[in-house]
Amino acid sequence: MADKTVGGQAIMEGVMMRGPKGLCMAVRKPDGTISICKKRPATLSSRWKILKWPVLRGTAAFVDTLVIGLDALMYSANESGDEDMQLSKGTLGLTMFAGLAIAVGLFMILPTVLIRLLGVVNVAPIVKNLLEGAVRLTIFLIYIVAISAMPDMRRLYQYHGAEHKAIFSYEADQELLVENVRSNSCLHPRCGTAFLLIVMITSILVFSLFGWPNMVVRIITRLLLLPIVAGIAYEVIKAAARGKSPLWGIIIWPGLLLQTATTREPDDGQIEVAIAALKGVRELEDEAEELGLRNRHH
Repeated sequence: MADKTVGGQAIMEGVMMRGPKGLCMAVRKPDGTISICKKRPATLSSRWKILKWPVLRGTAAFVDTLVIGLDALMYSANESGDEDMQLSKGTLGLTMFAGLAIAVGLFMILPTVLIRLLGVVNVAPIVKNLLEGAVRLTIFLIYIVAISAMPDMRRLYQYHGAEHKAIFSYEADQELLVENVRSNSCLHPRCGTAFLLIVMITSILVFSLFGWPNMVVRIITRLLLLPIVAGIAYEVIKAAARGKSPLWGIIIWPGLLLQTATTREPDDGQIEVAIAALKGVRELEDEAEELGLRNRHH
């Protein structure tokens, strides 16, 4: 494949890998076999060319990731669980909506409310924004560390580590064998955890540009600006992943450090699942390339 940009996501007892031409979900079933599902979802940027522009492409990718992530979680929940406990898309959608609402409340609304309750008044707007950002970042870090301490999250984080290791192997042109994948790091610069951290930091800078209006306006503007913040953070992550300057290394270092809480060393079976998902994506890319060649010849 010409474009080696592959991303992924840990799902329940599995891994979802996503490339430019499609995605593949691989899930370990209760009987020990690996269930494979390949798809070519229509993305926002494929429908509207303007969403391929810098910053806007990050906003579109953010929305696509939420939609695709919902589908991947539902598939993995149903494939990895008992047949008597199948989840509907509506049930999982409501669960994800509730999770997003809680996240918005925790990370976007609570910090600005706390600044008011703490009586931060007679300081410059820039200082208030910095303090609000510090509170938001602190809540985020506490949340990540608390979640990582839950025993039930260990297997998900092992699949997260397997996903990163497999992508590293692919990017290094290694043969996709368990022993090759195992030798790579669990920490990847394009990880979603690193992205969320960059979003938190970027939000401090962007929100500071709009001063310190009253609380209602402040909450509304922060919610409206979130897609733009996500777009900017996306560009930072992409640039840092490609960059060779020591400065980029400094920028991605906090994200890599945070991944020590959200990844765990996978076992060989989990690595096999990640490899299966990545091979599925490669097959989709090869099929698309072959189809393109046939179309050009005709």
